[in-house]
Amino acid sequence: MYRLPLLLLLAAGFLVACSNSNGRLHADLDQVVTQGTVSPVDGVTSAGQPDADALGVFARSGYAAVIDMRTAGEDRGLDEPAVVRQLGMEYVTFPVSASDITLAKARELDALLEQYDEPVLLHCGSGNRVGALLALSEYLATGDREKALQKGRDGGLTGLEDRVVEVIDSSAGP
Repeated sequence: MYRLPLLLLLAAGFLVACSNSNGRLHADLDQVVTQGTVSPVDGVTSAGQPDADALGVFARSGYAAVIDMRTAGEDRGLDEPAVVRQLGMEYVTFPVSASDITLAKARELDALLEQYDEPVLLHCGSGNRVGALLALSEYLATGDREKALQKGRDGGLTGLEDRVVEVIDSSAGP
């Protein structure tokens, strides 16, 4: 009599346990390494700068690519392209500065993501720039400002939220 609800409850708990940071796009890299697994949300995981251990977890979890949104002068703490390639994933540079938080750059990111059937890791230093572009991508897809901002927050958006709002508001016209 209670078996079906119990099985459904256990299945729901398993799905929550397998998702990133309680179902959010933005992964806590310490948690990823500790758990030894990571699951994408809609084929994407957002994060701050990963180390070699975290990159290994992404590779073992079936990720096809690491898209690095850090600019050339930012310290990664490792030879990230070499580590990623050694793990069998593609390393893609997609540098984004605060001034690159635009609808055009969000479209470029969307086009890049469309090239992959397998999951990808998007990262910058903290996830803030990733979240900003994910928010703008969501806005382009839905036209819903609040939904876009929530997607951005789920993807790591913090200090660039005002910039995202400015871009959205300026695109809406007078």
